[in-house]
Amino acid sequence: MKRIPALQPLSREHHTALTLAKACERAVQSHDEGLVGKTCQRVIQAFSDELEPHFQIEEQSLLPLLHSAENKLLEQRTMEDHQQLRALLDGLQQNDIEALDSFGKLLSAHVRFEERELFPALEGLLP
Repeated sequence: MKRIPALQPLSREHHTALTLAKACERAVQSHDEGLVGKTCQRVIQAFSDELEPHFQIEEQSLLPLLHSAENKLLEQRTMEDHQQLRALLDGLQQNDIEALDSFGKLLSAHVRFEERELFPALEGLLP
């Protein structure tokens, strides 16, 4: 899907996030403690390096555009997803397979939500 220039960098980052979510799924399905541990560490690093900065841009620059009543649910869903993903970091630091499973599933669903609902709404609000 073609995005307006202002959203293209964030949209490209979504591909990396989906790749990470798929790695979570593979590690969980493997039931291999070593792979689960490595993937948890990979997710923690990616969160710090890529996901948290991505979330900050969205929260500080894009979500304020959604304060109207018709877009409030999009803003709330985005913030709730970001908070849930952040909350799962504690479990990932413990190499918890359940946290890894939840993180991967939520990240995948979140990216799809943003691409299908949030970004189209924002495109109507950005120059």
